[in-house]
Amino acid sequence: MKDALEDFRRTIETAGARLRAVDEAESRRPKGTDKWSARQIIGHLIDSAANNHQRFVLAQLKDDLLFPGYSQEDWVRVQHYDEAAWPLLVQLWESYNLHLLHVMAHTPPAKLQTPCTQHTLDRIAWQTVKVSEPVTLEYLMRDYIGHLQHHLRQIFD
Repeated sequence: MKDALEDFRRTIETAGARLRAVDEAESRRPKGTDKWSARQIIGHLIDSAANNHQRFVLAQLKDDLLFPGYSQEDWVRVQHYDEAAWPLLVQLWESYNLHLLHVMAHTPPAKLQTPCTQHTLDRIAWQTVKVSEPVTLEYLMRDYIGHLQHHLRQIFD
């Protein structure tokens, strides 16, 4: 997990600098037909951070990984990320993920590695896991990092 956290830290730092270099007009431009703009992608990543923040904390307080999902399209729509100030979105994204890095780094190793047979990662994970397969909190955290990096590539590629 140590390597994953270092990779996450580097991703936040590097992407934060690159995102601050994106101008307002570019941040509003959709990445393709029926695709989100950089502004909406960062908004989605803020929503993902908020939902996973709860999951990462609650998972340390209980013995399962049973969590609700959320309607990503609706969350982006009702929060009007396309109208929000780009620098504020970038700052919030960066700060929230630095906090999640802190939470992950302070999660007890035993909690990271405990296999859970009760989970909803068949529905809520980026890379889903069959409900019949045990999964760990470490998997959920690594999945979060992979999801974040996937969306950053959509912005920068």
